[in-house]
Amino acid sequence: MKKLLFVCFLLLSISVKAHSTDPEKNADKTGSVSGVVLDAELKQPLPYVNIIIKNPAGETLTGGITLDDGSFEIDKIEEGKVTVSIQYIGYKTVTKNVTLDKGNYKVNLGNILLEEEAEGLDAVTVVAETSTIQQKVDRKVITVGKDLTTAGATASDIMNNIPSVSVDQQSGNISLRGNQNVRVMVDGKLSNVPIAQLLKQIPSTSIKQIELITNPSAKYNPEGMSGIINIKLHKNTQIGFNGNINLGLTKEIFAKFNSSVDMNYRNGKFNFYGNYGNNIGKYDNFGYINRLDDDSRQDFKFGNNNKSHLYKVGVDFYMNDNNTISFFTNQNIFEGDGFGNTILSFNNAIQNQLFNNLSDNASGQYNLAYKHEFNNEDETLEIEIDYNDFEQDEIANFSFVNFDFPPNYIDNVDTERNQTTINVDYVNPLNEKTKIEAGLEARLFDSDIDYMSTGQTFSSTGSVIQTPSTDFEYNRDIYSAYFTFGKTLEKWNYQIGLRAEQVNETANALKIFDDNSTEATPFENDYFQVYPSAFLTYNPSDKNSYQLSFSRRIDRPGLQQVNPIREWSTPRISSFGNTELQPQFTNSIETNYTRQLKKGSITAGIFYRLIEDNINRFVYIDRSNVPAANAILSFDNFDNTSAYGVEFSTNYRPTKWWSLNGSFDLYSQTQKGITEIIDTDDLQNATEDDIIRLDTEVDNIVWNLRLFNNFKASKNLSFSLFTMYRGEEKGIQFTRKPMFMLNTGLRYSFLEENRATFSFNYSDILNTMNFEFEGDTPYPSLGQFNWESNTWNIALSYRFGGGKYRALRRKQRDNNTSSGGGGFL
Repeated sequence: MKKLLFVCFLLLSISVKAHSTDPEKNADKTGSVSGVVLDAELKQPLPYVNIIIKNPAGETLTGGITLDDGSFEIDKIEEGKVTVSIQYIGYKTVTKNVTLDKGNYKVNLGNILLEEEAEGLDAVTVVAETSTIQQKVDRKVITVGKDLTTAGATASDIMNNIPSVSVDQQSGNISLRGNQNVRVMVDGKLSNVPIAQLLKQIPSTSIKQIELITNPSAKYNPEGMSGIINIKLHKNTQIGFNGNINLGLTKEIFAKFNSSVDMNYRNGKFNFYGNYGNNIGKYDNFGYINRLDDDSRQDFKFGNNNKSHLYKVGVDFYMNDNNTISFFTNQNIFEGDGFGNTILSFNNAIQNQLFNNLSDNASGQYNLAYKHEFNNEDETLEIEIDYNDFEQDEIANFSFVNFDFPPNYIDNVDTERNQTTINVDYVNPLNEKTKIEAGLEARLFDSDIDYMSTGQTFSSTGSVIQTPSTDFEYNRDIYSAYFTFGKTLEKWNYQIGLRAEQVNETANALKIFDDNSTEATPFENDYFQVYPSAFLTYNPSDKNSYQLSFSRRIDRPGLQQVNPIREWSTPRISSFGNTELQPQFTNSIETNYTRQLKKGSITAGIFYRLIEDNINRFVYIDRSNVPAANAILSFDNFDNTSAYGVEFSTNYRPTKWWSLNGSFDLYSQTQKGITEIIDTDDLQNATEDDIIRLDTEVDNIVWNLRLFNNFKASKNLSFSLFTMYRGEEKGIQFTRKPMFMLNTGLRYSFLEENRATFSFNYSDILNTMNFEFEGDTPYPSLGQFNWESNTWNIALSYRFGGGKYRALRRKQRDNNTSSGGGGFL
């Protein structure tokens, strides 16, 4: 509460300072400036335009805004030379120099015409036909065009089309540069919603850009070994009422429906915006695992019936030319019904594990931000408070057919977690070539997971007991400060930075047994770390650019990695977290080269990582029933390791009707882990003495190729062809076989200004996309998993509004009607 009061006091003091005037300037010899502001093209008056009066030193003296008819008059201006600045979002700023002196105390500037900024077109949310890839100093920016949005209905669907990014269609986990230790943000904000669920909730048509920040500066949160994926959504700020409606249907086995609507209303000092998106449908998954040591086989048939809804409402208040307050809230609602059947064939017997999983969760995000621009508009102070909560109730029913053990049981898991983030960021360009940035951040995270079960398990002595209930509490508070310094020297520019963090971490897993006895597993870890970063860029010409960067990052264990409550299980394998898991650290260096061509651009890069206290899988034999040779998956820290990779991407337009985006990437990493095997041919009589622990080391090299082609048949009709090859990948548990996919689609735009677009997409037309693998640990096996990849999708989008003065004209019409008094005749 003290921190919140301090922030409110700071906001109030800055606002008062921004609005204050000097009483000494209200002298007798004062004048006024007046005029009318019009749109240069439509010759319509512009209301609420900012009029700023400055002295020759650039200091703000006074100001005001235009009325509904575009007129303004600023009085009590001190005698002398002043600068009149006419500023409006989406328009070019107009500056007038005026002298107030004897005989010229009332200056009328007449009609002042404002021209739209070229970049203002983006505010209308007009989506380009083709996507582009741009390499910046610290990130790769993919601007999402209509060609990419037709690749799928959700963010999860289009991620496989992005260079260096891949999505596991089974688990929904996302990887960057072959590593799942990546942080996913939406509009620069972390979410409490599980990433796999979040990506399926965001409509692809709502995405403006995807930023791959592989070597973030000290300004950013240092979490994520492979970096940050930031999904930037469209935000309309155009005058009047505007919006988009999107409808989509996807089907292979089951039909899946998605829709979204984005709206905004901007008039004067306020911009109101909101959007809603949903995904509703059933999903089918199936596969098998053949275990070669005992000739057993597991066949899986899983399904989900999911409904998700995503709401966002926000408002921007432009107090004046220097101060803006913004607030928004995100609300996520998810209802999931999972069901499945695992068939175990062993020793000429067939056993079944049936399950049904009901999961409901809701997440809310509340964000308040204040921005102050100083006299130099590039000098800014931003204060942001973000609160995020998440609640989930999960009930899983397990039934067993022809199993002696375990009996049927029900699991209940209740999850609550919340996160509060407070940021203060200051940017100051000391001059045209030098800039400093500094900031403070506090991140407070709390989680409480309650687990109850009606099932039975084995105790440490081998006896059968009631499965104990578990209450797992996890808290992590992070306090950080950062500073960066950047400078430009002709064709060179560099930036150096340092981030310091103090982390306080506590956890406690409390088991409650059937006899009311308890067993606590507390954990505490406090540590201080610094994270340096450095960037160097050389631009010898407009066509060539070189970048070199370094950063130190951290991978703090995820909640599921430290949660001791069982995450999932099959008759032969279960997964648990490790409460004592330590963070891993990554020192990363990379270099990039960009060449601008006449018809496109080429970007190539190389990176190297040194990873300390590497987090990886720990596979061991379940001691409670050794003859069954069931495996348990968990996590542990291992020795230092390294990784390297090369990347290549291009945008190119061979002809006026053909454009393409292509990428190639290759990664190598040495993975270290521990596995256990049973070293005996007599599995039925195996004991703990037959278990052997093996240190496992795997040298993994994997390469990926993507190529997206867009063919423009006419002004309104275009076709697309996408292909992807994902090379073989070795891991601690198994080796994944290569994967290949071929997609095609079309888009047709129609109605006035191409406001409507119809699209059709056919994915995996050769039906080759599946997850095939073979492994040796903890037992030799081979298998395959499949999902609904051979799908067709139809979508319709419509953009409405776009008339800059629709709200204004309606108001004028209403005024004219009320003053007529005589009715229709």
